[in-house]
Amino acid sequence: MYKITRFYKKRGITPKTIKQGLTLKEAQAHCQDPETSSSTATSTTAKARTKRMGHWFDGYTAER
Repeated sequence: MYKITRFYKKRGITPKTIKQGLTLKEAQAHCQDPETSSSTATSTTAKARTKRMGHWFDGYTAER
């Protein structure tokens, strides 16, 4: 099983787990979506997050 973690470029902002219990295929699909990185996202929500928190991206890792 895999989890999705949102990472921030700014120092002092703790990465946040946003999804868990995913298959590898689901985790990879999530991270391939352009809306999961501040450099490619175009939605109002993503733009507001970037303005508030700085640059960010979603990554996946295996759960323990």
